[in-house]
This record gives sequence, C-alpha cells and structure tokens, in this order.
Amino acid sequence: MKFVDEAFIDIAAGDGGNGCVSFRHEKYKEFGGPNGGDGGRGGHVFALADPNLNTLVDFRYARRHEAKRGQHGMGSDMFGAAGDDITLKMPVGTIITDAETGEVLYELLHPGEKIMIAKGGDGGFGNLRFKSSINRAPRQKTPAGRAKRRA
Repeated sequence: MKFVDEAFIDIAAGDGGNGCVSFRHEKYKEFGGPNGGDGGRGGHVFALADPNLNTLVDFRYARRHEAKRGQHGMGSDMFGAAGDDITLKMPVGTIITDAETGEVLYELLHPGEKIMIAKGGDGGFGNLRFKSSINRAPRQKTPAGRAKRRA
C-alpha cells in the first residue's frame, strides 16, 4: 500500500429543492385552497477525524465528492425530502485548505471530531407558506438555495 499524505479533491454540497405552487380541487369540496409544499434542504459535506486511518489513499483516485440535492415540493401538502449528507473519513491531523487561495479552512486535531466543510442549500417555500386571511390564493413560491462548492 502506498502512503499518500496530500490529496486534491472537489466537494459539492447539494442544492435545495424548489417550492411548489398547487391548489386543492375536489369534486364535492366547495372551497379548495393552496396546498403546495416546501422543497427539501440539500445534503451537507462533513469531514470526520478517524483514528484508524493514517493515509489519504482513499482520496487519491476518488476526487469528486457530491452530496445529494433536496427534492422539490409537491401538491397535496407534500414537502420535499432532504438530501443525504456525506461524511468523508480522514486521518487525525489532516489540514483542509482552499486550493484557490491557499487559506487553511479547518484542521482535524481530535479523534472523532466532525466538521461541516460545505453546507447544503435551503429548500424553497411553496404557496402553502404564503397563505393568509388577506391572500387566500397565493401564486408565489421561492426558489431553492444554492449550495457551497469547493475545490
């Protein structure tokens, strides 16, 4: 096995899901109303200090690590599911730097230490969130939040 003490990887957190504009419509219900759900949040990227590792050989050939995006909101008051988070296991003493600026971002010093490297995007709001006594049939929604990407 080869000892690797430096690795360049690209990470990307997941984008959030968009909100939904939808209205309830049933045959024997006199009044409908808004029922568009919110989008789910995107997945985060974590770094975990693992005392059983002593090399970065796992990152030598797997350079791209992406978390899942959140699901979009749907009608019938259905909210989108959150994207799955990913955890990258690294040896204790790993220094995480930004490749473009060379700035030291994080340092894993203690076994079991878990740090969020990239935060997933927030989910957008559906029209169910905007209803009020004045605005009974809102036709607006918000888009999903963008996630962090690092090289």
